[in-house]
Amino acid sequence: MLALLTIVPGPDMAVVTKRAIASGRAEALRTAAGITTGLLVWGVFTVVGLAAVLAASAEAYFVVKILGAAYLAYLGVQALWQSRKGAPRAEEPRKGDRSPYVSGLVTNVLNPKIAVFYTGLLPTLAPDGLSTAAGMGLLVGLHAVLTMGWLGGYVHVVSRARSVFERPRVRRALDRVTGVVLIGFGVRVATDAG
Repeated sequence: MLALLTIVPGPDMAVVTKRAIASGRAEALRTAAGITTGLLVWGVFTVVGLAAVLAASAEAYFVVKILGAAYLAYLGVQALWQSRKGAPRAEEPRKGDRSPYVSGLVTNVLNPKIAVFYTGLLPTLAPDGLSTAAGMGLLVGLHAVLTMGWLGGYVHVVSRARSVFERPRVRRALDRVTGVVLIGFGVRVATDAG
């Protein structure tokens, strides 16, 4: 079940794709690391009970949902704007630039569906014989490892084809598709009944 959740395309994959094409492998891997850290943040929230509060509180869930939707829409509009300006070659990442990591982290921390998954389904998968906290911690750690492995492999594949993606027409088309997909995920998150 964790493996299936990990490989199903969603906002995380769209953000990583955008970063891999725009900035290359290193920055895309930093984005994936931010996404994985976001899972660990939700894992800690789950173990200490905060995610359950979010999952049970319609108001708290709504706030996180709207913030997440707005952030995805912002990333989508940003991609569409970049496609309008053309496809300049990406700059080398600056030393100490944390924006790829932060982008991945924010994308995942503002995803209330992780809270619902971690509080609703994850406890049913916890191994018998362990305390609830230990079982949940084990599953969250496993999910983080699977996510980083999957996204890392995906980044490798996309990065190897980057020369194709850097062609101006292809880049503009991909920026437009990615922008529409991210905005679509934002709308989906915002309108989801939860």
